[in-house]
Amino acid sequence: MSETIVGAGGTVRAVIDGGVADVRLNRPEKLNALNNAMFEDLLEVGLTVRRWRGIRAVVLSGEGRAFCAGLDYSAFSAMAADQDWREPETDRRELLDPDDDLVELNRGQRAACVWDTVPAPVIAAINGPAFGGGLQLALTSNIRIVAPEATLSVAEVRWGLIPDMAGTQLLPRLVGMDVAMELTLTGRVITGEEAARNGLATRVADNPREEALALAREIAEKNPDAVRAAKSLLDSAWYLTIGEGLAGERRAMAKIARSPNQREAVAARLAKRKPVFSDDSTLSELPT
Repeated sequence: MSETIVGAGGTVRAVIDGGVADVRLNRPEKLNALNNAMFEDLLEVGLTVRRWRGIRAVVLSGEGRAFCAGLDYSAFSAMAADQDWREPETDRRELLDPDDDLVELNRGQRAACVWDTVPAPVIAAINGPAFGGGLQLALTSNIRIVAPEATLSVAEVRWGLIPDMAGTQLLPRLVGMDVAMELTLTGRVITGEEAARNGLATRVADNPREEALALAREIAEKNPDAVRAAKSLLDSAWYLTIGEGLAGERRAMAKIARSPNQREAVAARLAKRKPVFSDDSTLSELPT
């Protein structure tokens, strides 16, 4: 039986079925552009997904013909008039625990980075424009599948701004500093094909969402303890020394080996049957 989550503003919805959270930005008439409601809904739905123990993989996509066209034009109109387009009274910071690392971030950073904190892998399916904040949202995903004709741009410089939703930190890790510098300083629009060639996208597919959901379901059939631990270890490889990373592997393996889900994986493989894993395992949050 599936479950549906809808943000308070109605701009982000998620359908959870079979351990997969199908999350969709839901402002198709505005190319899923980011407004105050969507920033809040991304955080709200992201936190719900993060806390839902049974979620094993996440697909993040946009309704209609765009992934996310970036900041809503109404915000730029307000900037031109020297007005503040933000609504601080609806910041939704109250959704966070006081010791959550997201507390110190700004609203845009929280809306994007919450997806990076989900224990399960997150797959972005980019079927059309992913500009500015929309591209930065995709960068916080672990895997990005794009349509060949999709268009992507670090567009902030066109509006006299800088990326401030983790783009300056995540983009160089994917494409290298020189390519990140060029894309950020020019706002150049690239296709899905070019994004895949330079490492910004994982691969190209004619139907990114369909491919992403198929991949998510495949991952959801694996030992969830192993998947979560592997994701955590790979994420930490960006900032840990190799010695610290190796120590994290040892700790994770000590917890996973001979655990109920790992024994089920072995038994199912030997019996050539589909494994039945539990999401109630105490290994759901493996420290590395």
